[in-house]
Amino acid sequence: MKSPKPKLAVIAQTLGVSVATVSNALSGKGRVSPEVAEQIRSTASALGYVPSVAGRALRTGRSGVLGLVLPDIANPLFPQIAQAMEHAAASAGYGVLIGDSRGDVEMQTQAIDRLIERGVEGLIVIPRRGTRILDVGCPVAVVDTPSTPGNTVASDHWDGGRQMGSYLSSLGHRRIVIVGGSPLSNVQADRVGGLKAGFGASVQVDLLWIEKLEAEKGQGCSLGLAEQVEQGVTAFAALSDLTALRVLTELQRHGINVPDQASVTGFDDLVWASVVTPGLTTMRMDMARVAHLAVGALVDAIATVPRFPGGQLGTVVAEQERVPMELVVRQSSGQVQRGGGA
Repeated sequence: MKSPKPKLAVIAQTLGVSVATVSNALSGKGRVSPEVAEQIRSTASALGYVPSVAGRALRTGRSGVLGLVLPDIANPLFPQIAQAMEHAAASAGYGVLIGDSRGDVEMQTQAIDRLIERGVEGLIVIPRRGTRILDVGCPVAVVDTPSTPGNTVASDHWDGGRQMGSYLSSLGHRRIVIVGGSPLSNVQADRVGGLKAGFGASVQVDLLWIEKLEAEKGQGCSLGLAEQVEQGVTAFAALSDLTALRVLTELQRHGINVPDQASVTGFDDLVWASVVTPGLTTMRMDMARVAHLAVGALVDAIATVPRFPGGQLGTVVAEQERVPMELVVRQSSGQVQRGGGA
């Protein structure tokens, strides 16, 4: 059976000082000499003392907790982002509560409201596509794409697209299909713009939006990729790794060799991108850097926002930080075979 965590009184008794002195030393408040304060901190550390979050909240009016709203926790990208955010928050001395909007605007609003009701000091929101986060009653850091109004920090999705477009063009691809989920996504729209800029004027580009196609033909319908290859398409630039996996699977089902007959690329560098066959060429996001900047901007905003009896004055932290993406080349992309292309 574990022994209980030592209380302030245990530390005070060990050193022969008052509980108030111990509390002041550990909170950095009150008049305690540097020598005594250091002795108290050392003793607290040796005894394994962990401050009570609830007690600190009562004393300071601050919960020490941030809220994180994700657009769809079932998407394997967002647990990776959540892990990076939690690590960055912990390094800043905060815990994290997570809300999932499940891709629905109303549920996004509900998730934000629930987190505020639970006393979070600030929110990090990855918004449901096409939505804008306004004043919600506490500081907010928006993580989406630089073109999103009020965005705080994001990967540079446009430049990531430009890098991928330039890479595919350098391999000799001249007929390329961009495959995306929804045109309503600001992130995917930026990636499309970057890809087209990277391709240059010599590349013939078509756009295929899966959401639109499935609205016409049904969920999980064929994307018609084999027909595209027969017509001379040599590369499919997917706007996410999940979409790239669907493209790769459909091509292989039709006996099309990747990358000899058609290259496939993605975005995000999900954990399985290196272990699928063939390994997926993709754009990697520096999630740790994005999380560090988002949490840092939010914590700075929390420190400067005045507190009122009714709560906090809300503000959106609009720093507009852009974090470069990195091209990761694997086996799913290659040079156009002799006679390929248009």
